[in-house]
This record gives sequence, structure tokens and C-alpha cells, in this order.
Amino acid sequence: MTDPVTIELSTLLESKPGVLGGRLCLRGTRISVHNVGGYYREGITAEEMAANNPDLSPWLFHAAVAYYLANREQIDAEIDEDRREELELAAKYPRGIGPSPLSP
Repeated sequence: MTDPVTIELSTLLESKPGVLGGRLCLRGTRISVHNVGGYYREGITAEEMAANNPDLSPWLFHAAVAYYLANREQIDAEIDEDRREELELAAKYPRGIGPSPLSP
């Protein structure tokens, strides 16, 4: 029988400059703790998120939910601010941002 492996939670999340504004992400992905927190507050469990991402370890989502819950007030405020900015941009650019319809 082999000894169980202990996984340090700090190894499951990472922040890289230049990736999603340096926001904390699931290690090896561009899935931010903010994304996971947003889904979690909509009622989606870590197990459901993991089931929708079968190539990723479920522990990544559990670690992100744990971090989100420990820092919920701050992350919720940032999620809400991101949403306000999205709505402002959508109102300012109702046709989206892209090439002019007159461009060849």
C-alpha cells in the first residue's frame, strides 16, 4: 500500500502577471477565482464545475471555492464592479467593439 499524498492548497491556485490582470487562477488555466466565485454564488457547486471541466482536477475548483469564501466580500465587490463596467461598455458600444461595418 502506498502512502497518501498530501496536497498543499497553495499549489492549486496561481497568479501570473499579464494573465487576467494578475488575478488568482486555477493552476495551469485561465479560469479565475472570480469566475469560480461568480458561478458559486449563482448556486453552481465545485463538483458541478469540475464535471463541466473533466480535464481538470476537482481539487482546483474546491480550492478556488475555499479561497472565494474566505475572501467573499472583496471578491464579490470586484465581481460586481466588473459587471458594472461590462454594462457601461455594452451601453456605450451597443453594436460591440470591432471593425467598422464600412471596412472591407
